[in-house]
Amino acid sequence: MRTPAALLAGLLVAAVAATGPATATVPAGSPRHTPVAAQSLTWGVAPSSPDGPNGRPAFEYKLDPGATLTDYVAITNHSDQPITLDVYASDAFTTEQGGFDLLPATGEPVDVGSWVTFESRTFTVPSTSRLDVPFTIAVPDNATPGDHPGGIVASLAATGTDAQGNQVAVDHRVGSRIYLRVTGELQPGLDMVDLSTTYDGTWNPIGGGTVTTSFTVRNTGNVRLTGRPQLTVTGPFGLAGRSVAADPLPEILPGDSFRTTIRVDGVPPMFRLGARLTLAPTAVTDEVLDPAPATVTREVGLWAVPWSQLVILLVVALAGWLAAARRRRARRRRAAQLERAVAAAREQGRAEAARDRAVTDANHEKTTQGT
Repeated sequence: MRTPAALLAGLLVAAVAATGPATATVPAGSPRHTPVAAQSLTWGVAPSSPDGPNGRPAFEYKLDPGATLTDYVAITNHSDQPITLDVYASDAFTTEQGGFDLLPATGEPVDVGSWVTFESRTFTVPSTSRLDVPFTIAVPDNATPGDHPGGIVASLAATGTDAQGNQVAVDHRVGSRIYLRVTGELQPGLDMVDLSTTYDGTWNPIGGGTVTTSFTVRNTGNVRLTGRPQLTVTGPFGLAGRSVAADPLPEILPGDSFRTTIRVDGVPPMFRLGARLTLAPTAVTDEVLDPAPATVTREVGLWAVPWSQLVILLVVALAGWLAAARRRRARRRRAAQLERAVAAAREQGRAEAARDRAVTDANHEKTTQGT
């Protein structure tokens, strides 16, 4: 749940590259700190030095296992009254929407968030003032190589109401990201799993349908990565190929995943289609990864039955059959009529022949009598 007050706090620190607000609802009267009204309180968090912010967009480090260093975070109170904040570090994860977020306040960090320590958990910042707070990062001796993302948070519990009108405490958090890379062998890699591919046709006989592929991209390596999936759809023997490149993936942290969808329109129904999904992982920054991550390819087959064309073909075939049937019936009627006409002519001919014989016989008899 993200509240308008938390979003306002995030806007105040956008210029100093804070991670943006994250909120968590906790029971009113939590022992962590007493809820207060936060509408008039605004604050920011940014990487700093003993002398103040130094323009860094995030806390970025490359350290060996067992290394220790001290750094500073600037906590600025933009309000006209003092503010007491909870300041701590936590681990990051990739949200279902592809965003960068930190564990909730009640979550216990087990990675970089647990490597950061402050002299105190709570700091009071005077009105319109800034504190440059030191902290220590101690990388464990057994820390695994690769990226360990997290963040430093300054939070304030404020009172609010839920959908039922009950009073609750909302944890407003503002923070700045930590990108810590532990030296050692990098193993960048993405995988694509849980593919679901469908074909949605159209009743337009001259139109094409849509191939939709949904899949989950999983970061199987130890480096945060992105990439741009591409879907290619072809008919039998590679006919009528169409290809679409999706929007670039968000930053996917090691061990996390992100589900997305690609659609290819105008695909003609050719009974059997082949869908080829490819993804070349790339670094989030401009760095050149060594070794380079392998391109991932997945292929699936799917049916694309041309129902509208089949219906038209069936109608045409039925019309042709009916026309042929009518022609056959007409031919049979004409044949029957001709047969009746021939029979009538024969009967008439026999009748006329009989009359002619009768006349001939009568004439012959008269001639015989006359002689």
